Amino acid sequence: MTTTTLATHTLEVPGATLTYDVRGPLPTGDGTPPLLLIGQPMDAGGFATLASYFTDRTVVTYDPRGLGRSVRHDGSTEHRPEQQAEDLHLLVAALGVGPVELFGSSGGAITALALLTAHPGDVVRVVAHEPPAITVLPDAAQAEAVWRRVRDTFDAKGWGWGMASFIAMTSWQGEFTDDVLAEAPDPAMFGMPGEDDGARTDPLLSGASDPVVAYRPDVEALRSASVPLVLAAGIESKDTMTWRTTAALAEKLGEELAVFPSNHGGFLGDEYGMPGQPEAFAARLREVLAAG
Repeated sequence: MTTTTLATHTLEVPGATLTYDVRGPLPTGDGTPPLLLIGQPMDAGGFATLASYFTDRTVVTYDPRGLGRSVRHDGSTEHRPEQQAEDLHLLVAALGVGPVELFGSSGGAITALALLTAHPGDVVRVVAHEPPAITVLPDAAQAEAVWRRVRDTFDAKGWGWGMASFIAMTSWQGEFTDDVLAEAPDPAMFGMPGEDDGARTDPLLSGASDPVVAYRPDVEALRSASVPLVLAAGIESKDTMTWRTTAALAEKLGEELAVFPSNHGGFLGDEYGMPGQPEAFAARLREVLAAG
């Protein structure tokens, strides 16, 4: 893999200072739109490996407000997709080259849907990879109850227990039943600490991300956006929560689910010690983007 020059910038938006990175020239030499990669609650650091497979084009990554290098000034800790969509709207305008191609994963896929709904002119195509929109599930009420159990476990016992419960929830295959997580799994099963350090600020488990999983996609707005939207999920995620949310939304939109290699973090290299299949993932993403 080759590398391209990375330039880091900041952008003042209402209530926050965003930090974003540009790999490659702006404007692009051949008029190809930049490729914007977004995650949530992951920041730009998680896309380093994936970006390295797109050195032939300009890639933009950013840290959502309150995460990584992007500092909040609004006094809130909530990650609201609609607000983050407005941040992205201003970021796209700041790039000054017109609409972008957008790949969003996990909570970033939720933000991508919110941006496409509010500002369809900002994008020429969107790939939403495993958006955790549990509101679209046929068993949404049970999923919401299980999510509350994850949150309650974190509040009561701390990070290790909360994360173990989160892993159990996101690994569950098929519809949720009323007894899922009736007992919290021991974090030692996942190699995590059981001691409570007293911290309750984790961006995933603290409640800050509740608006992400509670997001209700506007199906009619997405249908009428006249922008290609691809709902994508990793083959190793099959029948887990984020596969099912993605498949359910694709069905509501009358679209075919695009199957990608690997799992929920299939684009990762060694960023977090849990590598997926980034080269195969990048090849599949190229294929999907080219198909429009």
